[in-house]
Amino acid sequence: MKQLAIVFTSFFGVGFFPVAPGTAATFAGIGLIYLIQGNMHLYFAFMFSLLIVSIPVCSYLEAQIGRKDPGFIVIDEVVGIMIGLLGLPLSWPIAIIGFFLFRAFDMFKIYPINRFEALPGGWGIMLDDVMAGLYTNIILHIAIRYAGLI
Repeated sequence: MKQLAIVFTSFFGVGFFPVAPGTAATFAGIGLIYLIQGNMHLYFAFMFSLLIVSIPVCSYLEAQIGRKDPGFIVIDEVVGIMIGLLGLPLSWPIAIIGFFLFRAFDMFKIYPINRFEALPGGWGIMLDDVMAGLYTNIILHIAIRYAGLI
């Protein structure tokens, strides 16, 4: 069970990338988005399912390993970037800007992202990235609407 949880939360090994596994997982998440783009129902169902399953699985792994938010857990970045690009036209400029915005929010954890990170178990692992994704999504929607970014 533990090995399956590691495979899932590391997004099939991406979390073991030797340099910046969270950044690698964000790239992998964008790749996944490109695979399922065009089918909003599938996109939303996949994203929501990953989120719902990830919370208890991350809690389980954190307890098994005895360490808060182990670095190889990157499923949170995948879900976060999916939220960040949800409902947006997926062009390369949007993907690139979304990538950098999401990574910045995830790394700097401006309020209230930092509060969510403090939650216990899988809640803390997942919800800070959910918030970073929401911030990214809001900014991209505003940029598209008012700055004509496409």
